[in-house]
Amino acid sequence: MLSTRRDKPAPTLGRHVHAELRERLISGSLVPGEKLSLRTVAAQVGVSVQPVREAVARLVADQAFEVLPNRAVRVPLLDVERFAELTTIRLALEGFAAKRAAGLRSEADLAEMRRHEAAFQRQQQSARPDLAAAIRANRALHFAVYRAAGLPTLVALIEGLWLRIGPLINLDLRDGSGPVRMAKSVRCHARMVGGIAARQPARARAGLEADIEGAARHIEARLRSGEIGSDLRA
Repeated sequence: MLSTRRDKPAPTLGRHVHAELRERLISGSLVPGEKLSLRTVAAQVGVSVQPVREAVARLVADQAFEVLPNRAVRVPLLDVERFAELTTIRLALEGFAAKRAAGLRSEADLAEMRRHEAAFQRQQQSARPDLAAAIRANRALHFAVYRAAGLPTLVALIEGLWLRIGPLINLDLRDGSGPVRMAKSVRCHARMVGGIAARQPARARAGLEADIEGAARHIEARLRSGEIGSDLRA
């Protein structure tokens, strides 16, 4: 939930709002097609509309939000072609990060990955999984891997991709097929983390790529069928 901080100077408020909105996008709290009320966000944060407007403008520049003809702001709706393009880029960047992490990871890095892997697996094995918790654990695991690659600029590039693709991926996980998708991800996570633990770059990358590709095939099929998207374009 957005916190209230009225005593911050304007530049800090702008950064705070920007960080909060980025988190909402990456975590899937905002979904494709969702319209954003600047006044509502401002009220939640406890600031004027101006810092919110500035933060949104930055995210529009990052293609994480779009401005409609009536000046409304919403989370973009991705078509199959755009989603496939972003998936191709993710495979290149995130696959490289996993491969590099296998050679550079520390024991602390590996311990963090295993902790998040276990948190995700607990939700998958639960009779009533907390899908929001599973989404957080999945994201935490992936970015623990990316940080272990030791390239902050690479992590920032990957974050930019997740800003655009996170709402759609997390929407897919939250629906009725979420538990099935989670079971497949558990196997991919085990392969990825196992490869990193054994310092086997090819195995680590293969696990990461299988995770991305498995989710992408499912989402693309749903986009083509209209199961995702047709109810979000109103």
